[in-house]
Amino acid sequence: MDWHLLGLSFITVLLSELGDKSQLAAIALSGRGQSVKAVFFGTASALLLTSLLGALAGGAVSELLPTRILKAIAAVGFAILAARLLFFNNEETSDSEQTL
Repeated sequence: MDWHLLGLSFITVLLSELGDKSQLAAIALSGRGQSVKAVFFGTASALLLTSLLGALAGGAVSELLPTRILKAIAAVGFAILAARLLFFNNEETSDSEQTL
């Protein structure tokens, strides 16, 4: 096992998941629920399952497509996303955002 990759993955996911919607939902559920342990194990197992499915899907896609094509697809996807956010964002801002 590559311990450096394990640690890097752990730190990256930990930092990106802090304040995530699922974490906020777990806090709300544990405040209302009778069993804090049930909420913890339910949310932890759900996060583990989604991470496992993501890793399996990523491994399967990497077996089918070469790395260069995957990088190109990701680059084009991010470019499209950036263009849509910059040029095609026609939503009106709310009053609270205009006062800031």
